[in-house]
Amino acid sequence: MCGLLGLVSADAAAPPAAIDRVRAALTCQRHRGPDESGVWTEPAAAGGEATHGRVVFGFNRLSIIDIGHSHQPLTWGPEDDPERYTLTFNGEIYNYLELRAELEKEHGAVFRTEGDTESIVAAFHYWGPAAVEKLRGMFAFALWDSREQTMFLARDPFGIKPLFYATGPHGTAFSSEKKSLIALADVLGVGLELDPRATEHYMVLQYVPEPETLHARIRRLESGTYATVRPGGDVEPHRYFAPRFPVRPVPAGGEEARYREVAEALEDSVAKHMRADVTVGSFLSGGIDSTAIAALAMRHNPDLITFTTGFEREGYSEVDVAAESAAAIGARHVVKVVSPAEFAASIPAIIWYLDDPVADPALVPLYFVAREARKHVKVVLSGEGADELFGGYTIYREPLSLKPFERLPRPLRRGAGRLSERIPDGVRGKSLLHRGSMTLEERYYGNARSFSDAQLRSVLRGFRQEWTHQDVTAPIYDISRGWDPVARMQHLDLFTWLRGDILVKADKITMANSLELRVPFLDRAVFEVAQSLPLDQKITRQTTKYALRRALEGIVPPHVLHRAKLGFPVPLRHWLAGTELYDWAHAVIAESGTDHIFDKATAARMLTDHRAGVADNSRRLWTILAFMIWHGIFVEERIHPGIDEPAYPVEV
Repeated sequence: MCGLLGLVSADAAAPPAAIDRVRAALTCQRHRGPDESGVWTEPAAAGGEATHGRVVFGFNRLSIIDIGHSHQPLTWGPEDDPERYTLTFNGEIYNYLELRAELEKEHGAVFRTEGDTESIVAAFHYWGPAAVEKLRGMFAFALWDSREQTMFLARDPFGIKPLFYATGPHGTAFSSEKKSLIALADVLGVGLELDPRATEHYMVLQYVPEPETLHARIRRLESGTYATVRPGGDVEPHRYFAPRFPVRPVPAGGEEARYREVAEALEDSVAKHMRADVTVGSFLSGGIDSTAIAALAMRHNPDLITFTTGFEREGYSEVDVAAESAAAIGARHVVKVVSPAEFAASIPAIIWYLDDPVADPALVPLYFVAREARKHVKVVLSGEGADELFGGYTIYREPLSLKPFERLPRPLRRGAGRLSERIPDGVRGKSLLHRGSMTLEERYYGNARSFSDAQLRSVLRGFRQEWTHQDVTAPIYDISRGWDPVARMQHLDLFTWLRGDILVKADKITMANSLELRVPFLDRAVFEVAQSLPLDQKITRQTTKYALRRALEGIVPPHVLHRAKLGFPVPLRHWLAGTELYDWAHAVIAESGTDHIFDKATAARMLTDHRAGVADNSRRLWTILAFMIWHGIFVEERIHPGIDEPAYPVEV
């Protein structure tokens, strides 16, 4: 797990000043790789006056596999051109041993290290861009082909690892962290103006959807995509992974055979995710997903340490359940309890690490449990992705309750919607009528729904309503026409909620603590089993993730197997209304220099109404507060998060 940074100059050679700026910009992502750092410049072409070429790579390494070797940037090539390729790579390739054996047998590839990094560049040399299809892992990498003078960028299928890029008249830069590109903006010749469309999307979705960022000239390479860049040219993306949910007939052995397939795929994934030359631990929230991962990991490391977090407030902690689960599987267990004071004090640093705000308060307990885990291990496993793959969100059951509406003629469904508008808020049945009157595309745009258009109009200055969530969701829904509604919702969440919220916080917040997080559910082999499950093996009227729960019988302790999902809940509603966070939130609003973006009087009124119990504005307030703090750090430069990037080296 690492941080990469690169520059492809539009000129014949990168200016010496640009090389110095890359080296300086590398320091703000040192937390991603505190073990060593390196900068590489392309050698100058023979016969020229320049002392170096047009490509600069920077790298911060967190050493996990082949610790004493596999240094980056890594140069590799065949016998006749041993320095043809140079690679910077963030992530892990879990099937690297199998890839190396295949490349050695079929092509006679020669490897100089024992790590996974060489397997990427060798695979690319022999298989070209199709190599990304063979990589089983999480990755974002940049590969320079000096013979073809072409940069190849790629991201893993689900978007576990980030990759930002910016292109200007002086070249293209790419990085694991957006803040490094902000530091290189003038070198590239790009402005740092904000993107109003991305801002509105954030206010509705509580995250900035790919490929956008809040800076108009900085984009993200999307999940499951690779791209080529030539000096002076644009980034040219190509999607190589397009998830589908085709239903497969019941296997010959019946449904029990299907459950065995799920269990075997997950067991194999966990086994490969345990490959490391350092100690691997596991997060444990008390739910089925993380408990399954920890239980399977125990088969490979009987001394596994598990980690959980919670709050002192009753009903907002999984500490007791997680401790019971850890005891049931025989794991050593570590707990971190977060206080309201710690919560508030950590927010500026967390948002600095995020690059763009994500208005998910679960970021905070994750930050503290990651910090605690880093005292003991260098790698943790976690259960992200199970809900999207196996049908775990309660909202996925909504199509079952709304099925009667589908039989109604369209005018009658619309009439039900108009009737719901006349029913007072809080009256039973109002929401059912309202949602039943809409199509799936109209009513579902992911797990996060923060502001409605009417609410945005009252608080967001210059609200244009020409940009809606359907800018993001419509192209995704177009792909899934004809699928069952739950599969369509899963597919949408893979491209929105999962990669916009879940995986952003998983990567950014653990890496903030120089901790590598691995997610065995988000594995191509696990997805191939999950994608073919029929509707009744995902959602029933009684439960979610039906096939997964059946597959995990005998693996997960009984007290967890059918337990409702909770995760790391945060008592935000209570704290914003009480002494814990009210004054803090009031000060954030009052001091923010976002008067041109928000009607701050409306935001302040939302806070006082929340305290008075007029309405539960906690999630919408958090969306505003997170943006204001982000703006104070990255635009106003008024808020200083107090980040003390670690010095080299940091080891466990």
